[in-house]
Amino acid sequence: MTSVAETYGSRKDDHVRLAVEQHDQRGAGHGVNQFDEVRFVHHALAGTSEDAVSLATEVAGIEWPVPLYINAMTGGSARTGEVNKGLAIAAREAGVPIASGSMSAYLHEPSVAPTYRVLREENPDGFVIANVNANATPEMAQRAVDLIEADALQIHINTIQEIVMPEGDRDFSAWPRQIARLAEALDVPVIVKEVGFGMTRAAVERVADLGVSIVDVSGRGGTNFATIENARRPGRDFAYLGDWGQSAPACLVDSGAAARRGGVALLASGGVRHPLDVVRALALGARAVGASGQFLSVLEAHGVDALVSTLVDWITQIRQLMVVLGASTVSDLTRTDVLLTGELAEFCRLRGNDPGEFARRAG
Repeated sequence: MTSVAETYGSRKDDHVRLAVEQHDQRGAGHGVNQFDEVRFVHHALAGTSEDAVSLATEVAGIEWPVPLYINAMTGGSARTGEVNKGLAIAAREAGVPIASGSMSAYLHEPSVAPTYRVLREENPDGFVIANVNANATPEMAQRAVDLIEADALQIHINTIQEIVMPEGDRDFSAWPRQIARLAEALDVPVIVKEVGFGMTRAAVERVADLGVSIVDVSGRGGTNFATIENARRPGRDFAYLGDWGQSAPACLVDSGAAARRGGVALLASGGVRHPLDVVRALALGARAVGASGQFLSVLEAHGVDALVSTLVDWITQIRQLMVVLGASTVSDLTRTDVLLTGELAEFCRLRGNDPGEFARRAG
């Protein structure tokens, strides 16, 4: 009979394999990315000095040294434990925050704890984020935080993934109440995070009402868990959900005003391919930007040293792009001129936002 640990471990291994396959397909030119519909207006004399640029950013009262983080990926099996070890080493060497993958496997089977604990063991002084689903009780969430001595907690919300997952949840009615309980009970900051289908202004407003002040919009365009879970179904009958949701740029534009009114710090992830996408998201209002699939692919194909080099290069290039744009701080990027084009611009108009306002911010 298959044990709980074996069941979770097999699923987590499948997720890693299928996520890398997805990334490779996108690298071969399959699929579109709405970050390409965000373009900076080039002002030739706007540049500043590299020495004048600060990459520090504030996320709900917490200062991060850089506006870049390794987002939630995995854990729960021997193989994914090795992945987490590599990610943790890279986060330590590059000085970036890192989020754990869902810790449900540990909460159901404590024997897999080392596959998550390695995130703290290899990164003792770093900013590490635990991760649970919205069904977790306060006691379960606290166990997850304690295991990796987490500095914050992500609560991932993933209705589309659960519906497609053969063994997934089918009742999400208690999630708002559960999120409010976790936000009230825990002493660390709580982040509500989608898993790749996006957060609208209504969702951000609801999260703020529940007592949460950090949201990762995690939009469409990166790792697609509907597609991953559909690949695990015998009939693969949910293929039509492959383009469900909103992109990270669309989410940022849609929810920016609501976030400011509610005192919510927006993080962005989903479809981030390179430093320019990071700077685009920051210009649209994100306080920091995360990536998963891109970094996982580098780690799997080329190893830890290559991922460290990639992260360091990204940080350097983010700074250099800010130099060109004349942005001495991350918040300065929200005053740069940005052209929103194509389907992104149409989405903005249909949702009642004027894309032209973003093109006229620098004066």
